Amino acid sequence: MSVNKKLTVSASPHVRSPHTVTGIMLDVIIALIPSLIAAVVIFGYKVLMVTLVCVGSAVLSEYLSRKVMKRHQTIGDLSAVVTGLLLAFNLPVSVPLWIAALGSVIAIVVVKQMFGGIGQNFVNPALASRIILLVSFPSAMANWATDSKFVTTTATPLATLTSQFNGEETAEALPSLLQMLLGAHGGSLGEVCSLALILGGVYLVIRKVISPAIPLSYIGTVAVFMLFAGKGDFEFVAYQLLGGGLLLGAIFMATDYTTCPVSFKGKIIFGIGCGLITSAIRIFGSYPEGVSFSIILMNILVPHIERLTTAKPFGTPKRDRKAEKAAKKAEKEAAKS
Repeated sequence: MSVNKKLTVSASPHVRSPHTVTGIMLDVIIALIPSLIAAVVIFGYKVLMVTLVCVGSAVLSEYLSRKVMKRHQTIGDLSAVVTGLLLAFNLPVSVPLWIAALGSVIAIVVVKQMFGGIGQNFVNPALASRIILLVSFPSAMANWATDSKFVTTTATPLATLTSQFNGEETAEALPSLLQMLLGAHGGSLGEVCSLALILGGVYLVIRKVISPAIPLSYIGTVAVFMLFAGKGDFEFVAYQLLGGGLLLGAIFMATDYTTCPVSFKGKIIFGIGCGLITSAIRIFGSYPEGVSFSIILMNILVPHIERLTTAKPFGTPKRDRKAEKAAKKAEKEAAKS
C-alpha cells in the first residue's frame, strides 16, 4: 500500500509559539482591569474619561501614523490599547484631557512608530511619555486634587514620607498600611491600589506572560536598600514598597518584552539596576519618586546587558586573549619591518 507523503518547505521559524502578540496584550489588559476598577471606586468616574481619552488617542495615533508611513495596520494587536492604559495609570485624575491625549500621541508616534513600531522602540513608550509630560507640565502632573469621598486632596504618601525622612515638618499624616494596600490615598490612577496590582501580577505570572525575575529582583532590591536607609525600620520599607509607582512599574512596565533583557541573568541585573536607581533617587534626590527614570535608564542599557549575559552557543571555543594580543603585536612588528 503506497502512502503519498508530501514534504513542505517553508521559511523559518519552523518552531512556533502558541502565544501571539494579541493574546499577550489581551492578558495584560485583563491583568490591568482590577486596578482600573479600583481607580474608579477610589477617584470616581472621571477615571474612565481619562482612560478612554488615553486609549482612544493611542489607537487613533497608531492608525494615522501607520497610514501616513504606508505601513500595514497594527491596531488589531492591542499594543496601542495597552500603551494608552499604562499612560492613563501614570496620570492623576485631575489631569486636563488634552494633556492626556497629547501624552498618547507622544508615546505612540514619537517613541514607538518613529522607531519602527512594536518591537523596535528602545524605551517604554508610556514611561517616556510620562516623563515628557512631567517635565513639560509639572503643575498639572503633580495636582492630586480630587472630590473623592475616599481620598482627600493632599500630597502623596511618598512625598510625605520623604519629608519626614529628611526631618522636615509636615502637617500631613501618613495613611495606614491597610489604606496603602487598598489605595485610599493620593496618587496616579493605577498606582494607588497595591492589592489590585499584585493580583494583576500574579495573573500574568500564572499565564506565563511575564517572568517573576524582574519584579522580584526590582522590588527586593528596593526593600533591601530601604531597610538600610531606614536603619532597620520595616514600616518605612513597607511604605516605600506600597507607595508611588513601584509595583506598577515593576510588574507592568519593567517587564515589557521589547525593552527588557531576554536571558534570566540579564533580567536579574535589569531588576537590580532599576531597584538601585529608584532607591537612590528616592533617598538622595529632590524628587520623591524614581520609578519612571530608573526603568528608562535601564532600558537604554539593555543592549549592553544582553551582550554581557547572552549564553554562548555550545561548543564555541573560549577566546584566548593573550594569543590574540601576541598575534596583533607580531603583525605590527612585521608591518614595521
